[in-house]
Amino acid sequence: MVTGTVVEALPNAMFRVTLDDGSLVLAYVAGKMRKHRIKVLIGDTVQLELDPYGGKARIVRRG
Repeated sequence: MVTGTVVEALPNAMFRVTLDDGSLVLAYVAGKMRKHRIKVLIGDTVQLELDPYGGKARIVRRG
């Protein structure tokens, strides 16, 4: 897991996240976070699971 900061909220519950190493990734909210209605806002520090094949990242934890 890696950490990053949400910099932009996009349509369809997608987010642009800057990782600690400076790279930008496109991320979506994990199903458990949607189920428990955990909100993600711009400026939040989040933990991500990166796709090993270079696709989208999944936001698994906020804070």
